[in-house]
Amino acid sequence: MALLAPALLVGAGMLVPFVYLLARAAEADAGTLAALVLRWRTLELFGNTLKLAACVAALGTLIALPLAWITVRTDLPARRLIGYLAVMPLAVPGYVMAYALIGLSGYYGPLNHVFGLTLPRLQGLPGATLALSLYTFPYLYLNLRAALLGLDPSLEETARSLGRSRANAFRTVTLPHLRPALLSGWLVMTLYVLGDFGGVALMRYETFSFAIYNQYAGAFDRVYAACLSLMLMGLAGAILLGEVWLSRGRRFGRTGTGVPRAAEPVPLGRWRWPALLFCGLVQLASLGLPFFVILFWLGRAPAEIDWPALGMVAGRTVLAALPSALLATLLALPVALLAARHRGPLAALAERLSYFGYAVPPLAFALAAVFFALSAAPFLYQTLPLLMLAYAFSFLALAVGPVRSALLQMGQRPEEAARSLGRGPLSAFAGATLPRLARPLVAGGLLLFIVVVKELPITYLLAPTGYTTLSMTIFSRTNEGMLLEAAPYALVTILFSSLFVGLIMRHEGGRH
Repeated sequence: MALLAPALLVGAGMLVPFVYLLARAAEADAGTLAALVLRWRTLELFGNTLKLAACVAALGTLIALPLAWITVRTDLPARRLIGYLAVMPLAVPGYVMAYALIGLSGYYGPLNHVFGLTLPRLQGLPGATLALSLYTFPYLYLNLRAALLGLDPSLEETARSLGRSRANAFRTVTLPHLRPALLSGWLVMTLYVLGDFGGVALMRYETFSFAIYNQYAGAFDRVYAACLSLMLMGLAGAILLGEVWLSRGRRFGRTGTGVPRAAEPVPLGRWRWPALLFCGLVQLASLGLPFFVILFWLGRAPAEIDWPALGMVAGRTVLAALPSALLATLLALPVALLAARHRGPLAALAERLSYFGYAVPPLAFALAAVFFALSAAPFLYQTLPLLMLAYAFSFLALAVGPVRSALLQMGQRPEEAARSLGRGPLSAFAGATLPRLARPLVAGGLLLFIVVVKELPITYLLAPTGYTTLSMTIFSRTNEGMLLEAAPYALVTILFSSLFVGLIMRHEGGRH
């Protein structure tokens, strides 16, 4: 089968990190491995990682759930604008949010200069929780918004007709039907927290990813770094299996006939102003805060900004991100075609493996790529091709999903009609199917591009010596307390990301 070989080759590439981490960890004897895994330091890192994931999920839910309900089910003015702004924090990476929270405090911070308030530096678990929650809550918001838009309003109306209050109907009827959306959103948020490096490092909160980098870059204990990476991958796998287990065996679709109508907006009445205040505070914290802090530091010494250096770093970022997005999109095409057009264990295996890279925390993926290059392909070590390959394989799932969905929706009839007119398989695909895949391919490519632009852990470990990107510059200068020097790079990252987030939303017809 023409598609099977390239799809399985892509899937095999996904397994390379896992295999090389196992090989590196196996260099130690069983006793050493047991001592490394069971040492108190490892258990502390495990506890810290779980605590951060739980706190981010909890705070993200407190933000996303009411925000989704307000923008979908109420008569609040400007709901469309508020909904659009609720997605825009995706343009503010976690390390930029951490930069904003750090830059806000201290004697030289804007709070002291503008309002005369001197706050201690926000760090540790509270700082990491706030920084990551303000960045990741849109993932949960998007899931909840989609679920509320698709929920049959007659369910709540039936509960109300039986004498239940609106709050009781929401708690006992609506909320259980939001369970799949909550689980999906929590899964994405948790996987991001497991793989985050920049935010936790700047907030001085030690998790698995932070320790992995320190062991690799500082202590040069590669075996312990490999063990920590495998444990982090195992934790991510356990969370994925837990989400599957919690989601199975439950039905959430309507069983009656007919088409569900749209829900009537709930009049807020005297709660309109508190709802507007809540939405305003969310936007102020997630969008206003980063811009306020960045513009403050830019205004401190605008003449000292090295614009040529900024342009060079931005150009390097694009030079790494654009080919990576194109490569990932090309690799996703045979996998999506095989998954949509053919049944069988090999097709299913190829599709599942394509999602493996996205489930692996980026720092563990990057460390495995380092081990692979040093052991099997030293000519790739510290090169742009290795960085681009790591990007493409790590985020491949972002391109596979949209293409596979489009293929399932269009079916094979257009190609069959072209074949009946005498065209060959490739000609029929190129003429009848490929043009209809342009929209999902472009959407997936845009998403891949912006994710790569913001990516920090993979870039930090795999970028060639002296090759700096926007994310690396922001992190390194903020980590050294050079907030003024980091400000222009943070602003460019946000503006650049905002542009592409807006392009994605416009490309999708404004549905967000």
